[in-house]
Amino acid sequence: MVQLTEVVDEHFQEGQVGPEDDDDFTDTDSEISNDSDYDPTNESLAERLYALRDIIPPHTRTSINNKVTATTNAISSVLSFSGKTLWVLSTSALLLGVPWALAWAEEQQVMEMEKEMKMREMGGELLAGGAGADPLALPGGPASEAKPAL
Repeated sequence: MVQLTEVVDEHFQEGQVGPEDDDDFTDTDSEISNDSDYDPTNESLAERLYALRDIIPPHTRTSINNKVTATTNAISSVLSFSGKTLWVLSTSALLLGVPWALAWAEEQQVMEMEKEMKMREMGGELLAGGAGADPLALPGGPASEAKPAL
């Protein structure tokens, strides 16, 4: 029968080099500390989201990044197209619409002037037309002389 014996290595029996008392040991280079100057009110949302990057797996981060990039590109394309369309419509309105509107307004003015001229002619005919048509009807004319009664 085989009997096992424990052989103790003398290297493990010796104490380690370093401080003897581990209770008051502090690591000054450590990021985790109870006495930190961390103020969560000074941290922005972008900084908080950036700190979460290690929690999300790389495959998921890549997928999210691709979707955000595609959405950004789509929005950029739509805004670019709508800006170009607005430019075409506004320049067309200025080059075609403004001269047309000025010509139409001038035509309306001419029509109003013609209407006013016709009204003046009609008014002049009313004032002078009734008397001018029958010269005997004028006051003081031959028809208005007093005739003796019979």
